[in-house]
Order: sequence, then structure tokens, then C-alpha cells
Amino acid sequence: MNILSPMPTGNGAHVVHKLLESHLDDYSVCDYHPVRTYFPPLLWQCCREGNPSLIHTTPDHGLFFLRHNAPMVLTFHNYVLDWSMQNYGSLLQRLHWRTDLRWLTRKALDRADKVTAVSDFTASLVHSDLGFKGDIQVIPNGVDTSIFFPGLDRSDDGVVRVLFSGNPTARKGAQWLKGIAGLLQSGIEIWCTGGLRGATEDTAGQRIRYLGPISYMDMPAVYREADMLLLPTVREGHSLAVLEAMASGLPVVASRCSSLPEQVIEGEGGCLVDVGDVQQYAAAIHNLAEDQEARDAMGAFNRRRTEQVFPLQRMISTYRELFSSAYEK
Repeated sequence: MNILSPMPTGNGAHVVHKLLESHLDDYSVCDYHPVRTYFPPLLWQCCREGNPSLIHTTPDHGLFFLRHNAPMVLTFHNYVLDWSMQNYGSLLQRLHWRTDLRWLTRKALDRADKVTAVSDFTASLVHSDLGFKGDIQVIPNGVDTSIFFPGLDRSDDGVVRVLFSGNPTARKGAQWLKGIAGLLQSGIEIWCTGGLRGATEDTAGQRIRYLGPISYMDMPAVYREADMLLLPTVREGHSLAVLEAMASGLPVVASRCSSLPEQVIEGEGGCLVDVGDVQQYAAAIHNLAEDQEARDAMGAFNRRRTEQVFPLQRMISTYRELFSSAYEK
């Protein structure tokens, strides 16, 4: 079997598909720049060479990668087409989400042989918002615990490091970072990565340290230097940053929304707070910053949870079985 996966670069979904490529001999990711999606007909020319026996991609532009006699498997890594996301995109993004992208997603679903989602929340939203009546197999993201693991030599300089890892967008809650930082006591820093799309140092400010863009391969070392993860997001399909932080033995302070309760067990692996409430985020950070034992206990719990519930090999083997069943169908 020859599996082709056309994927835009610069997002977590691309990371997941590259992990599949690295563990499945017959799986190949065909990268393309996301600017091509501004004029979708350009996608017809992407990844046209070869003779794949199966296509695995995302629903938004899956229609453009259809091949004759090649089954198509679609994976929802996130979902932004519902009305509740309208406050977290630009005018053009909102128009795009509600018109052509919604139409393209529906059409791709009509042609798909198998549909998966990375969380129960995402699958439920596809059913309810799009009215999709077909089966959706939930395959949670996995994390490589041999790469992401707790730091044994974390700096003991009295500074508590709160890591924000991800693209600095409104959907990730980057607009609340300065407000949260302004409420923090001295001795607490927010470390802000630039994400795959980069950022400007405008995100830096009082008690925010701007790290700039960091490659995926360099992220494990950053997690090992941090004391907790902060994710004030408004929507997550199934957060890779949360999984990586959990595998690295960190507690998580995140929004109580979308798929995050499926990942973070509140009170045992971290704190979940109301979306956009900077006071609650800051209070949760302070509580953990002042209690090393709680941080250690939550971090150890999260490490065990990733090993038992979200191991990478489980994700890989589940996709392998799915691809085989779609091909033999």
C-alpha cells in the first residue's frame, strides 16, 4: 500500500502526519505552503505525481486531492466552522469559514471513505454543526515519551517558568498573555514561543520572555526547563502542546473548553479555568508557583497519563489498522 498525505506546513496537524510518516514505511507526506489555500484550484497541482493507493489528509481541502480508485481518509484535527469561533478570526477568516471552507468540507465528507477526529469533542461538533450522519472514528493524538520526558536538571534559580507554546493567535489566547503577566508576582515569568508561523516581539512585555520561533526538535529541551504550561486557548482539537508538556512532567493551566478536559484531569494534572478570565489564569499560576509539591505530583500524574492513555505507538497502530481497512473496503 502506498499512502499519500498532502498537508500544509506550519501547524500541529502537519506534525502529526509527519510522525505517521516516520513510523509507517508506506506513508509519505506531501508538503505544500498554506498560501496555496488562498486560491484552492492551485491545490490540484500539488502532489500529482505517483500512484497512491490511499489518500490521507484533512477535510478542508481534501476534495482537491481525490484520486481515481484511491480511497480517501479524512482527519479532523480541529474545527472552526461553527458560530462560536466567529470572534476569534479576522473578517476575511470569518467569511472564509462560513462560506467556501464550509462548502468544501461538506463536499470532502461526501467523498470520504473513512472519517476520523482527534477527540470526542471534535467528532461531536462535526456531527452537530455540519449535520454529518456518518461514522467518525476518534483517534487521539499520541506523544513520543522517549523524546518528551521530565527534566532532571531544571534550573534552580528561584524563577518559576510558565511556558506558552503555540502560534500566537487569538484562537490560542495570545491576546490575554499581557493581561495575565501583569497580574503575576515577581519571580514568575511567561516564556512565549513564536510558534511555527513566527511572531513579533510585541508579545513581549512585563514578565514575558520572548523565545522566538523554536523548531519541533528543540522543543523537548524547552519543556524540560519550564515549570508549567499555560494554554489560554478558545478551541483545541487535541492539543499537542498539552501532550508534550504532560509527557515532560509539567502541570497544565488551561481553558476549560473543547477537548482539553479529555486531556487534562482537573485537580490531578492541572487547573482548568474559564476562557478569557485573566484573573483565574493568574490565580492558578500563583497557586502552582507557590507549591512545588503540587507541581511535582501533577507532573508525575501527567507523565503516567501520557504513557498509559496517549502513547505514540497506540496512535500509529490505530491509523495503520484504519488505513488497511479503508484500502481493503
